[in-house]
Amino acid sequence: MGFIKEFKEFAMRGNVVDMAVGIIIGAEFGKIVASLVGDVIMPPIGFLMGGVDFSDMSMVLEAEGKEAVEIRYGAFIQSIINFVIIALAIFVMIKIMNSMKKEEEEAPAPAEPSKEEVLLAEIRDAIKSK
Repeated sequence: MGFIKEFKEFAMRGNVVDMAVGIIIGAEFGKIVASLVGDVIMPPIGFLMGGVDFSDMSMVLEAEGKEAVEIRYGAFIQSIINFVIIALAIFVMIKIMNSMKKEEEEAPAPAEPSKEEVLLAEIRDAIKSK
């Protein structure tokens, strides 16, 4: 019973729930970027390159007596572009978050009262107490 209790405490911590939400959103973001690259970015690039469809780009290796092997380098190129876009988006997001955190840290703390203000406050308090 101790194992189940420990697991429940672990699973209900805020960090685990936040991490799960991040993983789910990240997976969906990856699908969006894959669609952006495959359906929006690569077709015009292929068009400009003379009607090339990157998803169909491949090279077949054949040898006598052996089964043919297909190297799909077009899909690999699309995966690289997906990675670059996701990495750029994460970089920009972290940069924005860091700048917001830096602004919070740089917010001026309330100024300490000057020696004169402290002395005047002591005199005021002394007068009030008499």
